[in-house]
Amino acid sequence: MEQRRLGNTDVRVTTLGLGTAPLGGLFTSVTEEAAAQTIAAALEGGIRFFDTAPWYGFGRAEQRMGNRLRGAQESLVVSTKVGRLLEPCVHAPGDWPEWEDKLPFAPRHDYGYEGVHRSFEDSLTRLGLPRIDVLFLHDIGCLTHGAEHDRHFSDAMEGGLRALQELRAAGKIGALGIGVNEVEVLSQALDVAAWDVFLLAGRYTLLEQEPALTSLFPACQRAGTSIVIGGAFNSGLLAGGDTYNYTNATEKILHRRDALLRVCRRHDIALEAAALQLPLAHPAVASVLVGCRTPQEVHANLDHVSKGIPCALWADLMSEGLLDEAVPISEKRA
Repeated sequence: MEQRRLGNTDVRVTTLGLGTAPLGGLFTSVTEEAAAQTIAAALEGGIRFFDTAPWYGFGRAEQRMGNRLRGAQESLVVSTKVGRLLEPCVHAPGDWPEWEDKLPFAPRHDYGYEGVHRSFEDSLTRLGLPRIDVLFLHDIGCLTHGAEHDRHFSDAMEGGLRALQELRAAGKIGALGIGVNEVEVLSQALDVAAWDVFLLAGRYTLLEQEPALTSLFPACQRAGTSIVIGGAFNSGLLAGGDTYNYTNATEKILHRRDALLRVCRRHDIALEAAALQLPLAHPAVASVLVGCRTPQEVHANLDHVSKGIPCALWADLMSEGLLDEAVPISEKRA
């Protein structure tokens, strides 16, 4: 599988990476065996980029990923995130219902210097690894923090950023970045410092390309900041589900999804294949992360990302007003 460099670092990621929120029990429980089999299937399929976070099952995903990757002989890239500290907690029924397999901790936001260092050390312990290849500041922005955004952003751009820079200078991480679900905060961050990579989830997909396409991506290219795309299926809507941004999709969004699906079927191409390959055609994008909870899902997504797609499909999407005409398209042929 092709590998691409993150910014100006020595870190290279496969164009398809495995996201592990599902392995932390996001909305549906996953057994230890299924998690191990899923990661094994990714390794067997040539995936060498694995992303996790303390937020995913409150340490469960990091623990499961470390159990399978620890001691692996392959050249792997592991990324995790900072910004939430996990503190011991006895959960009451109904607490944090989105996480079915959560460990007995509760997250507390801390983007400061000491908080980032502590979060990094805690992740090393859960993963059982001596270093982390990519470390992201996680979920800064108005979408997550609302009225508290300014305070958390200031902490992240001062103490948190300084901690990341120290870790990179010491060789404890290979690349530093930010992982969020919104464009605006990344544009803000570009004005503060140089970043190796941004993980942008759900904002550059078949369903939506702006404002990432015309504002953020060109700025990242000028700055030498790579993009990793998460949420290419928009939390399941482009993969047979009915949720968008983790809530029930509106009729307008469902109508647009159905129109995309009709064009893909006309060309005998799975909607999921188009959804995974569209971001990879942009020169700013290094990799697309896909969340899987079974080996079967891994195999299906490996097939989707390698499928030849006719240029006529992209042309039809553009002519029908379903895809911005400025979007770079894949040169693969069916």
